Amino acid sequence: MITVNSLSGGKTSSYIAANYKADYNVFALVRTSDKNCMFPDKKIRQEVSDKLGVEFIGTLEDDTIIYTMIDLEQYIGQEISWVTGKTFDEVIIRGDKKYLPNATIRFCTELMKLKPIFDWWDKNFTDPVEMRIGFRANEMRRAKNMIEKSDENGILSHKKIVGKRKTRNKWADIPWQKPVFPLIDDNIYKDSIEKFWKDKPVRFAYMNNCIGCFHRNPVLLKLMSDKHPEKFQWFIDQENTAGYGARTFKNGMKYIDIKNSLKQTELFEDDFNDCDSGYCGL
Repeated sequence: MITVNSLSGGKTSSYIAANYKADYNVFALVRTSDKNCMFPDKKIRQEVSDKLGVEFIGTLEDDTIIYTMIDLEQYIGQEISWVTGKTFDEVIIRGDKKYLPNATIRFCTELMKLKPIFDWWDKNFTDPVEMRIGFRANEMRRAKNMIEKSDENGILSHKKIVGKRKTRNKWADIPWQKPVFPLIDDNIYKDSIEKFWKDKPVRFAYMNNCIGCFHRNPVLLKLMSDKHPEKFQWFIDQENTAGYGARTFKNGMKYIDIKNSLKQTELFEDDFNDCDSGYCGL
């Protein structure tokens, strides 16, 4: 079975790329068309556009993730396939309404992470692949949840439009990946990963995932608003212009209130760890 490393831009999945060589490495990038979030280096923007095959303006993740993937490709000496779907600006628009993802309805992960990787698989393969997932030894619950969604052969399926009916699309479940968890199998924890990347020539962001990820607690989101004001403003703007049918990103609170809630001096970066950061569930 062909092997694929699923990369997120964080230290854990990058550790897999560096230590568990696969036939392919694939990375899904969250994009935005908001020029207020434009990636500052024009030359790198063009390089990323060339890798993706679509225009890259900016990302709603930490900009460092771009350098992470460029550095990692050089470090492992193997090509990384960059993929992307619709921009975040596009996926929240349905007709004339705007719908915001939250902890209950997490369609952002589906449309901007899972679907682009599936589309890459669908373009290049016909048989399921072994997909290495970056869950550490203490994340067995996450692995268990993924395994429970698999069939009797351990294969996950993805819904795809395969035709048209008179009034709607015809869908089918396409078997495409067998998730495996090498870090759980080899009992690898965060401390080993941190030790491995110390003094290595790969730059990593303070935290991965979108700056305004709704899984993050409000205090951490406040810190993100101070560290990345233009990107955090994007999330505020979506709530302010959402209109009928939309939800806030976090139930019971708006991001503008989070931004105005605390003084920067009350926050310290070492108060947080990756358990606070939120995750895309890959």
